[in-house]
Amino acid sequence: MAALSSLSFRYLAKPFLTNTSSSRTLHRLTCSLSTTSSSSASSLEFNISFAPPKPKPKLEPKPAEAEPIPDDDDAPGGAGQLFIPWIVRGEDGNLKLQAHPPASLLQAVANSETGTKKKKLKAEKSTAEPKHSKAARRFYNENFRDSGMRLSKVLAAAGVASRRNSEELIFEGKVTVNGSVCNTPQTRVDPAKDVIYVNGNRLPKKQPPKVYFALNKPKGYICSSGEKESKSVIGLFDDYLKNWSKRSPGVPKPRLFTVGRLDVATTGLIIVTNDGDFAQRLSHPSSNLSKEYIATIDGAVRKRHLIAISEGITIEGLHCVPDFVELLPHQPDAPRARLRIVVHDGRKHEVRELVKSAGLEIHSLKRVRIGGFKLPSDLGIGKHIELKPTDLKALG
Repeated sequence: MAALSSLSFRYLAKPFLTNTSSSRTLHRLTCSLSTTSSSSASSLEFNISFAPPKPKPKLEPKPAEAEPIPDDDDAPGGAGQLFIPWIVRGEDGNLKLQAHPPASLLQAVANSETGTKKKKLKAEKSTAEPKHSKAARRFYNENFRDSGMRLSKVLAAAGVASRRNSEELIFEGKVTVNGSVCNTPQTRVDPAKDVIYVNGNRLPKKQPPKVYFALNKPKGYICSSGEKESKSVIGLFDDYLKNWSKRSPGVPKPRLFTVGRLDVATTGLIIVTNDGDFAQRLSHPSSNLSKEYIATIDGAVRKRHLIAISEGITIEGLHCVPDFVELLPHQPDAPRARLRIVVHDGRKHEVRELVKSAGLEIHSLKRVRIGGFKLPSDLGIGKHIELKPTDLKALG
C-alpha cells in the first residue's frame, strides 16, 4: 500500500519584548508530518523558531554646529552631547551643580592671557618712574634737595624777633645773606650753610631745639612776648632761659611765645613753645580742639541760665554754641556756684560773653583742659612743666 504522507505548516506569532521600549513580534513555524501505511500510522511534528533580528542603530544627522551647553544647572545634557559638570558654592553657601564654568575661572583665564602685557607695562612704568623707600626719600631731602626755610622764619626761630618783626627788619635792609642785603622774607636760606647777619651780628649756624611747656598762668599776666610788657607770661621763664647756656652750651636760646591767648583776668592752662608750625596747627580752627573752663559765678545759677548759655551767642558774625554746660556740685570751701563750660570755637572772650548773655556775672575764670591734655592738679600758679611726647599727642 502506498504510503500517504501529508505535510502541514502552522505559522504562529508570539510577541516578545526587546531591550528597546517598543515591542516586536517573534516568528514561529510549526511543521507536522503524517505517514499512513497499511500496518500502522505515525505522525512527526517539528517546531522551528527564528531568533529576533538585531536592532539597527539609528543614525542621527550631524549638526552643522555644536549645540551649546544649556544654561540650566539641572540639565543633564542630551544624547551625544558632552556635559562637563562644575561644582561651585552659591551665594547661600551651599554647593550646587552647574553646566557652565564659574565666573572666577573665566576671569583668571582672561587675566592669564593679558598677564604678559601687564608685566611689560609694569616694567616700562618702573623704569620711567622709579619708586624709592621713605628712608631714601628722607635722606635725599635732608642732604641734596633744597630744604631751606624762609628767612623770616629762620630769624624768628633763632630768637631774633617775632616773625612779623623779623619781616620788618628784612624790609628795612638790616639783614644780609652771604654778604648781600636781602629784602625778601620768603628767601630760602639754610643757617648751617648761609652766612646771615642781623644788625651786624652773625646769626648762629645751629638752630635752637623745639621746646614745649604747659604753664599755669596767674591772674594779671598778658600772653605777649613784647619787651614793653612788664608782666608777660614769657617773663615767668627767665630763670629757665638764664640757665640755658649751662644745660645746652653752644646752642642758641629759644624764642618762646604762647599758643593762643588768655585775657589778663583768666588763669589756667596755656601752652608755651618756640615751634611756630606746632602753634599754628594747635590754634587753627581746623584742629577743632575742645577747651574746658571752670567759671566761678557771683549769685545763684538757675536752670534758665544753663539753657540760655547752651543756646549760644553770636560773636563777630559767627554763632558760637558751647559743647557742654554743667553746674558743678557745691563744695563747702567754695561758697560760689561753679560752671563747667566746654567750647571749641576759641573766639575772643567767648566764655565770658556766653555767661554774660545769660544774665550772670563771672567772679573768676580758669582754663583746665586743651584737647586731651589737662592741667596737672599739682602744678602751682605761675609754674610750668615741659611736655612729653605723650602730652603732645594728647594735645592733638
